[in-house]
Amino acid sequence: MSTSGLYLQLFSPHGLIRGHSPELGRDADTGGQVKYVLELAKEMGRREEVAQVDLVTRLIDDKSVADDYSVAIEPLSEHARIVRIRCGGRKYIRKELLWPHLEEFIDKTIRFIKSQAKSPDLFHGHYADGGYVAMELAAAFDAPFLFTGHSLGSNKRQKLAQEGVSAARMNRQYKLDTRILVEEEIMRKADRIITSTQQEIDLQYGLYSNGRIPDFSVIPPGIDLETFYPFYDLQMDTELLSEEVKQTRFTLFNELHRFWAHPEKPFILALCRPDQRKNISGLLEAYGTSKELRAIANLAIFAGIRSNITAMEDNEQAVLTDMLLQMDRYDLYGKLAIPKRHDFATEVPELYRICAESRGVFVNPALTEPFGLTLIEASACGLPLVATQDGGPRDIVGNCDNGILVDVAQPREIAQALQSILVDEAQWSRFSNNGINGVRNHYSWQAHAEKSLHHILQLLPEKDLPSSQNGTATMTTPRSSASFGKRLTNVQNLLITDIDNTLVGDDASMQELFFHLQERRDSLAWGVSTGRSLELTLQAMTEHNFPMPDILICSVGTEIYYGPDLRYDKGWQRHISWQWKPEQIKEALAVFEHLVFQEAEGQRGHKISYYLEETGNRLQAINQGLQENKLRCRTIYSHGQFLDVLPVRASKGKAVDYIRYKFDFSPRHVMVAGDSGNDEDMITGKSRGLVVGNHSEELEGLRGKANIYFSQACYAAGILDGLKHYGLI
Repeated sequence: MSTSGLYLQLFSPHGLIRGHSPELGRDADTGGQVKYVLELAKEMGRREEVAQVDLVTRLIDDKSVADDYSVAIEPLSEHARIVRIRCGGRKYIRKELLWPHLEEFIDKTIRFIKSQAKSPDLFHGHYADGGYVAMELAAAFDAPFLFTGHSLGSNKRQKLAQEGVSAARMNRQYKLDTRILVEEEIMRKADRIITSTQQEIDLQYGLYSNGRIPDFSVIPPGIDLETFYPFYDLQMDTELLSEEVKQTRFTLFNELHRFWAHPEKPFILALCRPDQRKNISGLLEAYGTSKELRAIANLAIFAGIRSNITAMEDNEQAVLTDMLLQMDRYDLYGKLAIPKRHDFATEVPELYRICAESRGVFVNPALTEPFGLTLIEASACGLPLVATQDGGPRDIVGNCDNGILVDVAQPREIAQALQSILVDEAQWSRFSNNGINGVRNHYSWQAHAEKSLHHILQLLPEKDLPSSQNGTATMTTPRSSASFGKRLTNVQNLLITDIDNTLVGDDASMQELFFHLQERRDSLAWGVSTGRSLELTLQAMTEHNFPMPDILICSVGTEIYYGPDLRYDKGWQRHISWQWKPEQIKEALAVFEHLVFQEAEGQRGHKISYYLEETGNRLQAINQGLQENKLRCRTIYSHGQFLDVLPVRASKGKAVDYIRYKFDFSPRHVMVAGDSGNDEDMITGKSRGLVVGNHSEELEGLRGKANIYFSQACYAAGILDGLKHYGLI
């Protein structure tokens, strides 16, 4: 990767994304967003200013889907690729179930970034889950954060409520409360939000408390004009009729004609996912109740890909079942085609052209359509439109003047609009030509990428970029806050040390250590690991005039913070929350009268702290009591008086292991230093262990163990001795 051009990362964690033959419409998570991010990545990769574009998604190793989705790196072009990050196991799961796993996705993306020649210059999130990932990574690397919503939770909640769906069901099925809270935070933190239409800004983002905060840019997506060319090109340029095209057209004709009694008629085409919001039932009612429409045209509905309807998700199953029932109700046999499969990459462009050749119409009857990519594709091929007046179609028809917008809640209005285009040859031709010309003027990926890059350059500090054809863009001044992500992914060595009686105790040697750390800042990061709370840690740092560490591990390893602005590691918090039941633990330990709660500042969300004088195997009895109550936690006893109860996954040592993995530090390049029992699991881990000369008796049992060095020097002098012993300075 060139270090002079821009490195961009786009995030779309959910869905099935691959560079060839994308399975659009396979399910509710594999729709237009997949096409959007693929085309955006490829087009941005063609720009001279861009060195690398990563489209980052989830790695899926599941027998129910193609092997393509388990490939870690898939090239799209010389400067664009798909990067797949594993999280949430191997199976393909719907997007609503991904929320608990996004912190893992973030951590593993940081690990991937460390393996690259440079860190990304910008993070661009797509949909709420991708937005959350990009937002957190942008904060970690102090880089700009762009967001494209594609659809928004508040708008979905509003529509579902109108359909009578209960709030409980919305949250159970769609996790809308979580999604909307994340979207509110995204709107507060995004440097810029890219929308496809002004309607999104006014009517969708306008539903949010933070909806007026962001800087918005309306940049409609484009389409591949070499794929979606006009229907008449096949007549004018016979070279376009390759064997592959002929085979595709033959397959489609056979598939459609087996449904229709009179295949010579023009046909109405609908192409959408089997989702209630797509309003397939409204279209069928419009067609089924109009004798005139049934007489002059056939209908073809391509509603995703299906095999066994009973094995599909509830929403899809209900839509498809209703579609079959309506076919029977209106006796549409011989008039309605409902194929089970289609290939978006090869068949859909030909399907648009076949429909246009029949002098047909493309219809989008969705209750709401945030943008309407299929409308643009159909228009580019020469199909007039009938579409919902709610959402993006307003802009498309407004720009192209190539169809009629309708209130899709009124089936009669849908039928009348379709009929008016089908029977008026002059109007059909005008809409067809306007659509072809309008798409070329308003909706190309080259224009989309050019406008997007213009806004990106405005957000970046000055960089040495290759000149574009339009000259060098004006850029803002560098961002000011520290980037712990860049810092920790660009150093090789790491020191983690306890504070009390390890780092602190001898001011002269401590200041000497700080001098060495500053001198080696380019190669050595450092942090503290302490039983103190964050507040008490900061108090000790102020008292002893510490420089700001890169990492603070506080409260006996239950909290991790980074850098001068103390960024909280939410991934660690989620990781250690597993099986943590603090109220039940307190209840189980209430029977031990010799346990005394420490002061309020010693108690934390993932740490319960007591005073305990250990006599007569009291600690053993406490552990036995916790086991009998089937409470999964760990106890750490230190300094002969402090008992901390922690989540089973938490400790100083486990926190160090987590950081080492997240930022990809080799164990031999990490040294940990301590003096007491609550440092033991940190010292005995995979890293290099250092015990200072003034250690407590609790650590004597570690003498002679591999990778543990007992220094004769005390306090910070012992840390310096250990760094030299292990060759880190």
